[in-house]
Amino acid sequence: ISLLAVSSSQSPVLGAKFVHKIIYISKPYSPTGPAIPVGVDVQVESLDSISEVDMDFTMTLYLRHYWKDERLSFPSTTNKSMTFDGRLVKKIWVPDVFFVHSKRSFIHDTTTDNIMLRVFPDGHVLYSMRITVTAMCNMDFSRFPLDSQTCSLELESYAYTDEDLMLYWKNGNESLKTDEKISLSQFLIQKFHTTSRLAFYSSTGWYNRLYINFTLRRHIFFFLLQTYFPATLMVMLSWVSFWIDRRAVPARVSLGITTVLTMSTIITGVNASMPRVSYIKAVDIYLWVSFVFVFLSVLEYAAVNYLTTVQERKERKLQERFPCTCGIPHSKTMMLDGNYSESDANSLAGYTRNQMVPEEEKQEKMVVHLAMSNESHSSRKRGLKGHVGLRIIQNSHAIDKYSRLIFPGTYIFFNLIYWSVFS
Repeated sequence: ISLLAVSSSQSPVLGAKFVHKIIYISKPYSPTGPAIPVGVDVQVESLDSISEVDMDFTMTLYLRHYWKDERLSFPSTTNKSMTFDGRLVKKIWVPDVFFVHSKRSFIHDTTTDNIMLRVFPDGHVLYSMRITVTAMCNMDFSRFPLDSQTCSLELESYAYTDEDLMLYWKNGNESLKTDEKISLSQFLIQKFHTTSRLAFYSSTGWYNRLYINFTLRRHIFFFLLQTYFPATLMVMLSWVSFWIDRRAVPARVSLGITTVLTMSTIITGVNASMPRVSYIKAVDIYLWVSFVFVFLSVLEYAAVNYLTTVQERKERKLQERFPCTCGIPHSKTMMLDGNYSESDANSLAGYTRNQMVPEEEKQEKMVVHLAMSNESHSSRKRGLKGHVGLRIIQNSHAIDKYSRLIFPGTYIFFNLIYWSVFS
C-alpha cells in the first residue's frame, strides 16, 4: 500500500535533490530468506530504582535497531545519511519490539519525541529511541540483606516470529553499553551482559528474545546500622539484668519488657519494607534469634524470682517450726540467706564461731543449725540431718552467675556461625 511520497522540495531535512521515494509499511524483502535480520544495541543511561516490595526495577536506556530496507535507498554522491525525527516513523515499517514482563514504559517526549531515524544511501536504517521502562525482576530474599540479585530486561518482536524477523545483538556483548556513573544507593552493580534465546508460545510459535542481564550486590552497611547493631545492643542490654539485685523487681522487669518491645519494633520495621514472602530470610534468622535471647533473659528472671520466693517461704516455715530460744529476744531474728550482722552472730548463746557459716559460703550455701541450748552435741547433729537442717547448693544467685557466662558465650557463637554462613 502506497502511503507517502517524499521529495526533496517538500522536506529540507532530506538534503538530496533527486530523492523521490514511495515508502511502504509492509515488511521489507530479505534476499537471504523470509526472516528480516534486525540488529539491536542498547546504551543504558541510568538504573533508576530497585523495589523489593514490588519486585521490579526501572531503567532508562537508548534502544537502537539496525536493518536494511532497499525501498529506502537513494542515490547520493557524498554517501551521507539522512536523519529524520519521529514524524516519519509512523509512515514506514519499523520493528515491533516490545519489553517482555514490563509493567510500565514510555518514550520520552521533552521537548519533542526522543526518536531518531537515520537512513543511509544503500537502504540501511538506524532507528533509535530513548525509553524508560519498569520491568519485573524475580528476586530471591533467602539471603537478604546479604544477597545478590540478577535481573533481566527482555526484548522481543510482538507480531513476527523467528521465520519473519530475526532479532540479534548487533555486536554480541559489545552491543550493551553502560554509563560509568551509574550507581544505586543500596546496590553495587557488578556486571552487565547480554544473552539471546528462542521463546515459544503455544498459539503463535517461536520468537527471538534478547536479554539484558545485570547482577546487583546489596550494600550491607546500611542494614548493619539500622538493623544488626540495634538488635545486638538490645540483646546486650538484656544481659544487664543479670547484674541487678534479684530483689529489685521493678528494675529487672521494666528492663526486660523494654528490650522485648524494642526487638518487636525492629522486626516489624524490617518486614514493613519487604514483600510478604513465604520463606525465611537471613535477617529474620538473626532478629528472631536475638528476640529469643531477649525473651529468655526475661524468663531467667522469672525463674530467679520464683526460686527466691520458694526459698523465703521455706525459711519462714522453718522459723515458725523451730523458733530460736538461744538467748535472743523473740523479735530479733537471723536472716537465713547469710545476710546477718556480726553482732547478731556473736550474741547467739551456745554456739561457737566455728559453728557459724564462713563468709565465703554465705553467698553460695546456707546451713541452718538450730537447737535447744540444753541438748547434747550428738542430738544437735541428728536434728541437723533429720528435721532442722537445710542446704541449698544452688540458690537464685547461682542462676544469675551462670547466665552471665552462658548468654554472652552462646550469642557470640551464634554470630560466628551466622556471619560465616551468610557472608
